[in-house]
Amino acid sequence: MIQRLSYALRETIASFRRNVTLSVAAVITSAVSLLLVGATFLIQRAFDNLLVQWRGDVGMIVFVRPDVTPDALKLIEDNLRSQPNVVDLDKLEYLDRDASYEEAKRVFVGDPTTLSLLSIDTIPSQFKVVPLTTDPELVRNLALQYRTLPGVAGVSLAEDEFDVISTLSGFVRTVTIAMSLVLLGVAVILIWNTIRTAIFARRREIEVMKLVGATDWFIRVPFILEGLIQGLLGAIVSCGGLWALNSAWTSGVAGFKPGTGVSSLIVPGSYVNGVMVALLVIGALAGGIGSGVASSKFLDV
Repeated sequence: MIQRLSYALRETIASFRRNVTLSVAAVITSAVSLLLVGATFLIQRAFDNLLVQWRGDVGMIVFVRPDVTPDALKLIEDNLRSQPNVVDLDKLEYLDRDASYEEAKRVFVGDPTTLSLLSIDTIPSQFKVVPLTTDPELVRNLALQYRTLPGVAGVSLAEDEFDVISTLSGFVRTVTIAMSLVLLGVAVILIWNTIRTAIFARRREIEVMKLVGATDWFIRVPFILEGLIQGLLGAIVSCGGLWALNSAWTSGVAGFKPGTGVSSLIVPGSYVNGVMVALLVIGALAGGIGSGVASSKFLDV
């Protein structure tokens, strides 16, 4: 077993040396495509941070002061439930101060100054309202009505920010996914072509190996390993680029004034680490699939 692994590694290194130009091209293309894939994940997460408050068709949020009395809180809820023709009562959701604080930690992930001013004792609780009506004027009038209720700290409407953010998010996501898929396909083709070239360059040696009884898998493994390593190297390079890109973005956003809302676009490091692991898996799979197909198709030389 050790001898077989040693042989596979030696042959893989030798093949890299024979096809340096093609191998480097495959690694670079893989890195660029996977960097775009990773950037797509980060962009989507950043926009999700902005829209986290408005998930589930929420159209209005009624913020309740932290010092609200039980009677005032019940009055607010009763007012919301008294309009079943305007408010979807099945989707009406109340977030207490604990739940509101957990949501705030994501919304203000890049704004520690604002987050430090909040605590479970000072943060307002909130009612998330899903309107049944599509009439924006009716929703605005509803918001004006709730703003006058005792205990209400404020009312926010989704139309003030949702449409622009969601449209921009969808456009950016579509463009980056399309570009990354095209480049990832190009990377797989390059790896496929690299392995095909390596097989043709060693066709005499392969013929001799078959004559002395070598199995197809014994011959194929070094080529598959070569493609897998090419994809993995591209993924490692893309991870470095993604880390640098996210670090630069985080540092840049930190320069904005607190409370601008831009800080919500910062992606936490734990999520970036998860994306990097996904890129390593995708890169290895892309390289392994490309080289596996090529070695299977062109092994009969």
